[in-house]
Amino acid sequence: MFNLTVITVVVTMVFCTTTKPIAQIEGSDPEIQDSVIVDRDHNKYPIKVFSDNSLWMTANLNLKIPDSYCHENIEENCERYGRLYTWASAQEGCNLLGDGWRLATKDEWERLAKLYGGPYIRDSVESGKTAYKALLTSGNSPFNALLGGGRAPDGKYRRLDAHGFYWTATEIDSSTAWFYNFGKGSQTLYQQDNGEKTDAFSVRCLKKN
Repeated sequence: MFNLTVITVVVTMVFCTTTKPIAQIEGSDPEIQDSVIVDRDHNKYPIKVFSDNSLWMTANLNLKIPDSYCHENIEENCERYGRLYTWASAQEGCNLLGDGWRLATKDEWERLAKLYGGPYIRDSVESGKTAYKALLTSGNSPFNALLGGGRAPDGKYRRLDAHGFYWTATEIDSSTAWFYNFGKGSQTLYQQDNGEKTDAFSVRCLKKN
């Protein structure tokens, strides 16, 4: 269960496997901020190169695979917020976008956050607030984070429009991993180390240039 510790022109390039295309990028070049990647379900995701030279999706993953869910099992929530993924399915979903795409690590998330002030630092009242505001859909960055809530291992859905939980690829041990938490109540971005891998959270995928 959750444990909240803190209080087009279009030139098309196709990523291929040995069998068939998994995803494709639409746009004049993958490094242009208005490029789009399309998954095998035909979902389209804007992509953007940030100043650390990382190529991020700027919409939540919505690829339907096992161990992924719509909040409250309502399809419209998937359309608005993307799907919620367990830690293992989050990595699988990013990999299915094609060569080089993967779930971002804790350090990569931290570098992104530091471009906009950084995540919360313990005992620093104002830390994490600038990044929270900048990275949300209403913020001054193109990242467009959403407050999509999450799903606990018991199947209960929680905190829609109150928290945006995002997996990182960095694990703590066999059962837990790091995640990022956009907390609406405190208007703060947290970096947390107590995510149970069977929780289901939102996902953003990354590709290094």
